[in-house]
Amino acid sequence: MGQGFLQIALTLCIVIAIVPILGRYMARVFLEESTILDLLMNPIERSFFVLAGIRSKENFTGWQYIRAVMYSNLIMGISVYLLIFYQKLLPWNPNGFDAPSWDILLHTVVSYITNTGQQHYSGETTLSYFSQVAALGFLMFTSAGTGLAVGIAFIRGLTGRKLGNFYVDLTRGITRILLPISIIGAIALVFCGVPQTLDGTLVVQTLEGRTQYIARGPVASFEMIKMLGDNGGGFFGVNSAHPYENPNGATNLIEIIAMTAIPASLIYTYGIFAKNLKQSWLLFWMVFIVFVILISIAVGAEQEGNLLVNSTLGLEQPNLEGKEIRFGAIQTALWAVITTATASGAVNGMHDSLMPKGLFATLFNLFLRMIWGGQGIGTAYLFIYLILTVFLAGLIVGGTPAFLGRKIERQEIILASVVLLIYPIVVLIPSAITLAYPLVLSGITNPGFHGISQVVYEYASAGANNGSGLQGLDSTTLWWNLSTCFSMFAGRYIPMIAILLLADGMSRKPIIRATPISFKTDSLLFTTATAGLVVILGMLAFFPLLVLGPLAEGFQLAAGN
Repeated sequence: MGQGFLQIALTLCIVIAIVPILGRYMARVFLEESTILDLLMNPIERSFFVLAGIRSKENFTGWQYIRAVMYSNLIMGISVYLLIFYQKLLPWNPNGFDAPSWDILLHTVVSYITNTGQQHYSGETTLSYFSQVAALGFLMFTSAGTGLAVGIAFIRGLTGRKLGNFYVDLTRGITRILLPISIIGAIALVFCGVPQTLDGTLVVQTLEGRTQYIARGPVASFEMIKMLGDNGGGFFGVNSAHPYENPNGATNLIEIIAMTAIPASLIYTYGIFAKNLKQSWLLFWMVFIVFVILISIAVGAEQEGNLLVNSTLGLEQPNLEGKEIRFGAIQTALWAVITTATASGAVNGMHDSLMPKGLFATLFNLFLRMIWGGQGIGTAYLFIYLILTVFLAGLIVGGTPAFLGRKIERQEIILASVVLLIYPIVVLIPSAITLAYPLVLSGITNPGFHGISQVVYEYASAGANNGSGLQGLDSTTLWWNLSTCFSMFAGRYIPMIAILLLADGMSRKPIIRATPISFKTDSLLFTTATAGLVVILGMLAFFPLLVLGPLAEGFQLAAGN
């Protein structure tokens, strides 16, 4: 137990150490300052811009940025749909897989284009190597790059800069950040035992004389961008619980760091853009403290174990149901909190087997979406909460609400409200419809309070573009494929549009002079007020679901039922 908590402490220390290094590097990339990769990447990027007809010095307005995001994502989504649909005719298909059903294929494409990675299929029995690498691997780079670009555009707008050029931001995000780190990380994973091969399924004879089929493939490269880009969709059906995706403690650590590095570091990147590192560190520690509290809740619950089972056996042991023994209860609980905090969605154990407190922590992360959040978008959600805190604080003290010297007015509050309200809509409405017809639609495998959690978690994960799920749910039906497509699509693009319009409006505002009653946003008081607002707003929308799900299940378990 003591060793497990030491591992958690060392992991968090590594994350803290990485934040200023990666955060400063990303700021240099998007401020177009010199970086170590200029000599290699500048000629490649210039050639690409010329061939694509992109004017790299052109700055987009809010609507131009939005159209670029939507058009590019639409074209990429259609292209990938066709690649998978015709995968039997394409190379790197040693197992001869045909196309999946249209609804599974549509769900898969929407899932990866929205950086969700929610899987209603098993990769090793559904997709060719070409589909995994050239189709889904391509989307994992571009969807993560899209989120990163939108997050940077939002930071630019808040700090009074022009939004920039989406195509340039997307390209630089991939070539300067995602691609080089993925290459280094994939090589490290190969050294640690993750396979990277184009050979087909291995057929072996067991000692009992039976035939066993061992799936393999180009796993290491897929795994690294999956974790770094917070995509979450696994090469295999059981994701990072599979010994080929995550074979040991070293790979587990690498993948945890990859999940957390970019979302956490973007807060520091904001501080450089705003020329206010004090505020960025205050925000970082605010998020970090909530993050550590949730880790403590989940790890403590899994380490305590199931009281009913322990009382029956007459001994105390952690909850090992749904866990890989090579990781144990503590590392699985840590991963569960991190993967829902970062919008990654990858799993190294089955979330359906988490104790109620652990399920509470994971759902709480999904509901807030900013601890640490996804690629770029999570950072944007954090500053949406900041803007609302500034507005409310201004009303309280009777001053003009302003953020970084720019007024917060009616348009900003409307757009911020859209960002925060769309998520409850894409979670609560589909959940209500599904639970109203449990025998026809839900696919619940566990009755009672846990069944409610299964349904809510699936839509919460889809709407938050996370992708993890409670594996006991039968989610491969037409209803689940189409309804979660709606949640993923609306949960991704409607907030993006509102975020970019808000940033565009802020970038055009003049700086106003500070007054004696102006609220300082880089103070401990303001940061504490922001944390309180985050918790209150999150609880207003979703507290009934937590009561009917993990909290009720926890009380039921404590009562011995």
